[in-house]
Amino acid sequence: MIELKNISFSYGEQLILNNFNLTVNGGECVQLYGVSGSGKTTVSRLILGLENADSGNVIVPQKISTVFQEDRLLENIDVQKNIRLVLSKEQYSFADSLLKEFGLYDIRKKKISTLSGGMKRRVALVRAIAYSGDALILDEPFNGLDIENKQIAANIIKREFIDKNKPVLLITHIKEDAELLDAKIVNI
Repeated sequence: MIELKNISFSYGEQLILNNFNLTVNGGECVQLYGVSGSGKTTVSRLILGLENADSGNVIVPQKISTVFQEDRLLENIDVQKNIRLVLSKEQYSFADSLLKEFGLYDIRKKKISTLSGGMKRRVALVRAIAYSGDALILDEPFNGLDIENKQIAANIIKREFIDKNKPVLLITHIKEDAELLDAKIVNI
């Protein structure tokens, strides 16, 4: 479960969140929806411990898989090494099976700098899924993907997180992306 209780957060004098509450239970996907600047990414940063709330409680699993808005890949190393950076050796075969499902196995030895934007995004998704966290945070996860690859990603996320009773928090402006994950909408 991911739970934020009475969270308040400010950047300097600018109040971003005021007594904000959010619960994402295991086995469900919640889409955090709001206008730009409403605090969606701030919520994910609080969950990940990258920011500290001014007040309130953040209750989260210890191990969280994350797909950030940016791919956050190392351009000068290959696909497989990028993914393996966050994994234990026991997770390597799972990551390789995910590369196959995402249609990336044949390019696993190519440098990230040689890939298209959509390929990079799929690598970022594979890395997060292979990490096998107890929860998944997705911030605009399907950017640059065609509908077929979005569907593949959504099916794998459902299988590896939602069906395994793990909470998924989705941050996106795209209604169709939320529908792919059967997300419950929470406005911020």
